[in-house]
Amino acid sequence: MIIVLKPDATKEQLDGLMELIEGMGFEYNLSEGVQRTIVGVIGDEEQLRDAPLTAMPGIESVVPILKPFKRASREWHPDDTLIEVGSLTIGGGNLAMIAGPCAIESEEVLLEIGESVKNSGANILRGGAFKPRTSPYSFQGLAEDGLKILQSVGQQLNLPVVTEVMDPRQVELVERYADMLQIGARNMQNFNLLSEVGQTRKPVLLKRGLSATIKDLLMSAEYILSNGNEKVILCERGIRSFDNSTRNVLDLSAVPNIQSESHLPIIVDPSHATGRPDLIPSMALAGVAAGSDGIHIEVHCQPEKSLSDGPQALLPEQYTAVMKQIRSLTELFGKVIPAPSDTSA
Repeated sequence: MIIVLKPDATKEQLDGLMELIEGMGFEYNLSEGVQRTIVGVIGDEEQLRDAPLTAMPGIESVVPILKPFKRASREWHPDDTLIEVGSLTIGGGNLAMIAGPCAIESEEVLLEIGESVKNSGANILRGGAFKPRTSPYSFQGLAEDGLKILQSVGQQLNLPVVTEVMDPRQVELVERYADMLQIGARNMQNFNLLSEVGQTRKPVLLKRGLSATIKDLLMSAEYILSNGNEKVILCERGIRSFDNSTRNVLDLSAVPNIQSESHLPIIVDPSHATGRPDLIPSMALAGVAAGSDGIHIEVHCQPEKSLSDGPQALLPEQYTAVMKQIRSLTELFGKVIPAPSDTSA
């Protein structure tokens, strides 16, 4: 439920309202804008239905929110949320350009890839230390050794780093090394994990599940938000379909769809969506044109030797080419790709 106060509402009237809300056992979130003060009430709206809120002095209107995702909704937070990742600010026209290999293999390889993607304009370095694989016999990642490599390379390049966390027991460890925690598609509804990362203060990159609806994704974000972490970036990375010509089906309509429902930034991952390097550039451009807040692309210097998902990675020169095209689109749409040390854009 959203309670909108009159422009001339006094502090005493606001304090009285908050006292009433707390007395009824509800939580609230206060948003004080230039022209209006809004109080978001969290709880069962049915219990508030008969409360004479509109009769209280200083209250202009009461707007019920029937959506199950309250903190993630745009009614709760009308303005776009800006999220700091390291020294970057993402959202509000600032694009997160995330690039790097699927898995961290060695410091030498990651540094070579990191230098290349940074020179091309990437502002966040990615790499997996824990790899969820379909087969238990596939490469599972370097674990903490991989995290140490990722942090070291990120510091050498002055790039914030993001990596996946797969288990609530890994959160404290991954948080120690990463600037942003990634929740992969397979774990989007791992509610224990969502609650655990919700208790951190690190930004969370939440990927859409393989068969998840928009509502499912926003409800998963709600788990993180409700535990106190308001730094959630959503990611559209393709959903399953009957077609087998691509790895998944990239749902670009999810970008404006989510933006109409939620204030959270959303980026697009054409690498996992298509699984095909020949389709990644066009889908990356389409993601920017759809209004996304960033693009996530896998890059490897020698994809044929990659220990994980090499066939879907772009070569460094291919990434450079698509970044040049993306820059042209950002100028057209009035967006910017901030450098890691530049948060003023």
